[in-house]
Amino acid sequence: MKVLVHIDDAEQWRDALAERLPEAEVITSSAPAEKRREADYLAVWKPPERLLREPAALKGIVNLGAGVDALLNNPGLPEGVPIVKLRDAGMAALIGDYVRYGILHFQRDFDRYRRQQHAREWREHAVTEKSDWPVGVLGLGAIGTRVAAMVAADGFPVHGWSRSPKRLDGIVCHHGEAGLDDLLGRVRTLVLLLPDTRATRQLIDARALSLLPEGASLINPGRGTLIDEAALLAALGPAHDADQAGRLRGALLDAFPEEPLPQASPLWAHPRVWVTPHMAGPTPLGEALDQVAEALRAFEAGEALDTVDPDAGY
Repeated sequence: MKVLVHIDDAEQWRDALAERLPEAEVITSSAPAEKRREADYLAVWKPPERLLREPAALKGIVNLGAGVDALLNNPGLPEGVPIVKLRDAGMAALIGDYVRYGILHFQRDFDRYRRQQHAREWREHAVTEKSDWPVGVLGLGAIGTRVAAMVAADGFPVHGWSRSPKRLDGIVCHHGEAGLDDLLGRVRTLVLLLPDTRATRQLIDARALSLLPEGASLINPGRGTLIDEAALLAALGPAHDADQAGRLRGALLDAFPEEPLPQASPLWAHPRVWVTPHMAGPTPLGEALDQVAEALRAFEAGEALDTVDPDAGY
């Protein structure tokens, strides 16, 4: 089989994948056009449009990440070609650490202590018990389920939400529109781990934010399109006064509709927002390559694979 790799550090991915698939010819997108046209499979992350159009007889695509919105929205994506994506591949543990840090940031009042430091104010706050700090996780796919379990293991009550009903040990599961409203009214920290789909874009709008309890916090290591930014800024309160809180206590944001986050974005300077550069869940190379090799062998053998549904968006 002939596999074309396109991602940052593509040469490293090419060499490591070739070790796992000695029967394959593995090239990168820097190879000559005639070689790219011969590719049977693409292993790609945010490929350019022309790269998707070049192969003459493409059999399958492996998306080198959990989020497929960039690929599905690419106008060069050929119809009918099956797509598989990385599912966890070590990302869940890293995202879980990011989420747990964010929860503790608010639950243990580190945001307040930081503001007090700037004001040279020495004042201790009573600790809120973990049992009194319910956490909501929107999105119970492979990563969301793992993250929810990690947070529950830390001693926080966890509510999870998905489009269809689920049953998970130790997690209070909600589904559907009514279930989402119920969850929002219960949690002190809301974690977003949903895919980017037509149904999820700007799901967290002014109405959703108004359902959260006063003083709730938000963590988004998912997709940047999930949040209505104007509504978020309104809920956070004025940016010019760190002491004047809005309905929402603060937000830890790792994903944005436009990346890098534009320099003019008001999120950079807002005193109740913490911005990170889409680093919550980098793809560990080893586990990812194992999944890619397994998927390519399954493609070639004609085995059934858990493929992406373009209509659903994941």
